[in-house]
Amino acid sequence: MLDVLQTPIRHNRNVKRPVPAWIIPVIAILVLQTTTSFLSRLIPIISPVLTQEFGWNGSLIGYLTTANTVGALLILVAGAALIRYIGGIRTVQIGLLLGAISVVLFFFPSITLALIASFVIGLSYGAASPAGSEILQRFSPPESRNLVFSIKQAGVPLGGVIAGLAVPPLVELTGWRITLLIAGLFVIGITCLTWRLSTRVDEPTASQKTFAWSALLSARNVAIPLRSLARGQGSLKLSIAGSLLAATQSCWFTFSVIYLVERLDLSLNMAGLVFAVMQATGVVGRITLGWIADRSGSATLTLSLAAIGSSITTALLGFSTSEWPLWAIIAIAAAAGATAASWNGVQIAEVARRSPAGLVTETAAGSSIIIYMANMIAPAAFAAFVAATGHFDQAFLAAAVCSLLSLAFLVGADKQTKTVGDTA
Repeated sequence: MLDVLQTPIRHNRNVKRPVPAWIIPVIAILVLQTTTSFLSRLIPIISPVLTQEFGWNGSLIGYLTTANTVGALLILVAGAALIRYIGGIRTVQIGLLLGAISVVLFFFPSITLALIASFVIGLSYGAASPAGSEILQRFSPPESRNLVFSIKQAGVPLGGVIAGLAVPPLVELTGWRITLLIAGLFVIGITCLTWRLSTRVDEPTASQKTFAWSALLSARNVAIPLRSLARGQGSLKLSIAGSLLAATQSCWFTFSVIYLVERLDLSLNMAGLVFAVMQATGVVGRITLGWIADRSGSATLTLSLAAIGSSITTALLGFSTSEWPLWAIIAIAAAAGATAASWNGVQIAEVARRSPAGLVTETAAGSSIIIYMANMIAPAAFAAFVAATGHFDQAFLAAAVCSLLSLAFLVGADKQTKTVGDTA
């Protein structure tokens, strides 16, 4: 009798637990998000070498970043339809291949070619957000949605960590042109390795549709993301708050390396290390903020705390001088990574949660359009101000104010909590 009772127990121990359905999609989009981020981070990290090689003004990096954001914005405006036709994973992969090839345009002392390369690189980066939102909203468990989205968004600083640690030493060892070639081949290799994931993750009907290229930039196609965003409960306010946080974040990502090199007299290797520290704490920060948002039940409270930290750390960077000890600069960068660079996953998850039924891709694209407008305007304004006045400190203080202003749009947003995503 005892043997009979024990038999099913031994059998159950040998049964393999199935892998949760959301694991593969999260890994797929995390790898691609990391790769798109790595590709985009090449621009600010390599900028001190470009300015020295070609005699360009250091503030030019702001315009290259703006061109990068214009490319991302284009794919956000028109990409929702493309994602529906060929799938989110495939859209990002095609953008990565185009971006990897375009790095050779940096080889020539032409600002126009550099702007074109930056624009093309932005295409893959812009596709990652709506594609990831659509995929993760389908697969992620509701009780862990903020955490899952934040894991995906952790790929942004993770790509920065890889770029910050690998690119400066490679530049010193092989030269910046060979470094860019190696980076391009790395991106192509990752894209090829993940190519078959599209068939497992993208919706099966995506590749079966006929795509009308003439409709890609139609007025209707452009308007759909913004209309979807307006229909979400509180999504517009969350997106405006995100755009203000993004203005601060983009200034950190774009100008920190060149500021550390030109104004604080750090070497490119050391500046790359500081940048990598900021990105590394951003990886931990994004996942931590996602966990806090899920446990506290308030994404807006979590975003408010991040906004306050973002403002403080950005102001401190503006006050820093070459006389400050290195450990203080690293500490500020680490704190900024956990705040200024870590809010994205929670914001994207909350917008997706509040989106109308069946319009997650479009709503995510609409939110990203507003955020990327800030990513486009802020670096250009920062660069123009520094070029005119020479004051990095005042420019960083203005960026700190943007984070504080986001609080006005976050207060009371939790009152609008009932969404289609929760009741479906």
